[in-house]
Amino acid sequence: MSNYSKQTNWAQFIPLVTVFFFWGFVAASNDILIPVFQKAFNLSQTESMLVQICFYVAYTVGSLIYMIVSKSLKQDLINKIGYKNGLIVGLLISAMGTLLFYPAANMHSFPLMISGLFIVGLGFSLQQIVANPLAIEIGPTETGSQRLTMAGGINNLGTTIGPLIVAFAIFGSASAANTEASIESVKIPYLILGAAFALVALMLKFSSLPAVTPTNIENTDDKIPGEHRTSAFQYPQLVMGMIAIFVYVGVEVSTASNLPAYMEKNLGFETKDVAPYISLYWASLMIGRWTGAVEAFDVNAGFKKVLRFLAPYLAFGVFLFANAIAKHDMSPFYVYGFIIIAMIICDILSKGNPARMLLIFSLAGITALLIGMFTSGIVSVYAFTSVGLFCSTLWPCIFALAINGLGKHTNQGSGYLIMMIMGGGIVSFIQGYIADITNIHFSYIVGVICFAYLAFYAIRVSGILKAQGIDLDKVSKGNGH
Repeated sequence: MSNYSKQTNWAQFIPLVTVFFFWGFVAASNDILIPVFQKAFNLSQTESMLVQICFYVAYTVGSLIYMIVSKSLKQDLINKIGYKNGLIVGLLISAMGTLLFYPAANMHSFPLMISGLFIVGLGFSLQQIVANPLAIEIGPTETGSQRLTMAGGINNLGTTIGPLIVAFAIFGSASAANTEASIESVKIPYLILGAAFALVALMLKFSSLPAVTPTNIENTDDKIPGEHRTSAFQYPQLVMGMIAIFVYVGVEVSTASNLPAYMEKNLGFETKDVAPYISLYWASLMIGRWTGAVEAFDVNAGFKKVLRFLAPYLAFGVFLFANAIAKHDMSPFYVYGFIIIAMIICDILSKGNPARMLLIFSLAGITALLIGMFTSGIVSVYAFTSVGLFCSTLWPCIFALAINGLGKHTNQGSGYLIMMIMGGGIVSFIQGYIADITNIHFSYIVGVICFAYLAFYAIRVSGILKAQGIDLDKVSKGNGH
């Protein structure tokens, strides 16, 4: 792909990352809606996971609609309407979804509520298809993955404050006596969210984001016989990468989605008191992604080393500050600063190689889940929330590995990867079902299995790419990922 500049175009990047913020805000807020819906509609743990099913399967449905429309137009839809218009249309679709919360709350209708979330997810799917490659495109290729990581850090700013704002809107302040929520209290926050979607769409309309989408037409034949392929599906790194995205989003979402029920049923927490822990889980992803985004800045190597240690604690400070404003007791969270050191060590050990990073962070994720499963009390809660630290850098790692070497099939491959975001709903549903037939504590075995596949993919993909003439250690020296 061509680049618009030799440096990151911040005038284009800043309005772009607003959509990343909203994806995180809504996704993490779902974790607050789940226990509220569970009580209001008397749902089982399995039934409550329909919230995540509808939201995340919408990404797959949206991607399929995108492909069908592109096929009927005999031209890529985004190439036809452009980056900017693609984002605007996606935001307006999501805004329409939030409007359903008002009649759904008045009618006390769970199906209508999750239909609204489904439409919000449809809009997000179009935004994802546009925004991920665009974040890479608006600057030098070498720091493309770091810009994507930085955008992910803004996404997790949304996931950190989303649960706090939605919990405040539903329950009031942390010190308030209100511990239950009526379903009517949900409608106003989501109408405000819809208005925000429309406002950002208007802002993007007048932004300097490029209207035209550059298309990768690079051929894929090379010195190795048989490497010229006619479909993205002929690349094993992509096919295995699609499964990797499915289980990665699955373990990331299901760990948080089932945490409120675990804390309420096993540890006796009130629903309203779970919000800061959900916020900490998603803040953990922000902590890891801010660390990974350091390479995107044009500063000297010495200062980057300092930032690698400073960035995660700045992100942790954002979490503490947001919760202090929400008047939550901060004393239980300070010890988490020591757990962050484990993530920094994993980051240093990866040495910039995305496959090595995927392997190390997946093994750390397995360790965190096993500690959570074999302990109890606040130790288990911190073990489960630390899964966020080890999920933090996996999206850009898997995405980069899966589309590496696809050449002219890169856009097609990216679309297939976005489809697999549905894993967030399906894996959550599976864990919810296992929780119902066993217990929530044991149900985290699902996450262990997900991480085990990611570790397998990390080992296997290095050999696959090497057979295609791609040396990941050489690539990582160029892009700093």
